[in-house]
Amino acid sequence: MAAAKLAALIITLLAFVGSVACQGSGILCLGGWVRPVPILGRLACPGGLIPSPTVFRRPRAAPSGAGLKVGYYNSCPNAEDIVRKVVKDAVDKEPGMGAGLIRLFFHDCFVRGCDASVLLVNSSGSSADAEMFGPPNKESLRGFGVIDAAKSALEAACPNTVSCADTLAFAARDASSVLSNGRVSFAMPAGRLDGRVSLAAETSDLLPGPFSDLDTLKSRFAAKGLDTNDMVTLSGAHTIGHARCMFVSAGLNGTLAGELRQKCGGAGSGNSTVNQDYKTPYVLDSQYFQNVKDKAVLFDSDAALSSAETAALVDTYAADVGNKWESEFAAAMVKMGNIDVKTSPGPDAEIRKKCSIYN
Repeated sequence: MAAAKLAALIITLLAFVGSVACQGSGILCLGGWVRPVPILGRLACPGGLIPSPTVFRRPRAAPSGAGLKVGYYNSCPNAEDIVRKVVKDAVDKEPGMGAGLIRLFFHDCFVRGCDASVLLVNSSGSSADAEMFGPPNKESLRGFGVIDAAKSALEAACPNTVSCADTLAFAARDASSVLSNGRVSFAMPAGRLDGRVSLAAETSDLLPGPFSDLDTLKSRFAAKGLDTNDMVTLSGAHTIGHARCMFVSAGLNGTLAGELRQKCGGAGSGNSTVNQDYKTPYVLDSQYFQNVKDKAVLFDSDAALSSAETAALVDTYAADVGNKWESEFAAAMVKMGNIDVKTSPGPDAEIRKKCSIYN
């Protein structure tokens, strides 16, 4: 617990120290969640952090999603409509909540698979902090209340039937639809069960961070069975939501950098936030990819997509002929939703009655 709190404190206080663009620096601090800073003429990790090892995990086969299917809840035929209404009401009231739900789904699937472990406040078999308190998630993730509201409505209609993992998957799908004005529309297979283990210590080394370079991004997606195209496609979700100032890259174009300096203020404003997409901040669209081309993205991990290896796909998505990005984003969301799903009841898989607490 102490280590997780220290890591979160380091992110809050030191991540934004020094305006250093770290692409190609070879330094990865707290798994890409803390900005390297110049110390004695070279880049190092602040606060005495030991640089994270560069681990290139062996690519896995694409997640099959075996056991999932569209229209899974025949015994609760209104399940998806129930979630859809709760999500639409929440996003209509606060568009940023939709971005939070999509991110919540991503952060769930990349740690222990899509099993709603990110929603747990504690873990079975451990007194350690849960995922929601890990450095990438603490005081950053949002949407928990929306999931709780949807789950409560589902329990009233169909007790002990719909898992929290599927509730979150449906919510991310529905948020995508609302924020894109229906251009991102897809069927989400279901049948996931909820996990019982959730560990903050696993988050930093599995979730790609805002200071990750291209090789790290590719490695972390490949470790989940997602290829480079999937990585570029899913990065497009950064066209919505907010970014904390401490994570903003130094490699922005001059005009946008000047505007952000005014909005973010000095070093003490690291927890202040700015729109991820300065042109269409409340619409899930392909504008993000034009921003990549214009050096108008906020994270080093976003800027990394301008590399030779990924530039052609960025160009294609920026043109967005025939809503190409929207359709491929939908497919990538389904593929991500297949990661390490639990579909057989057992000691580590259940349908929770309440999403924040295992049964």
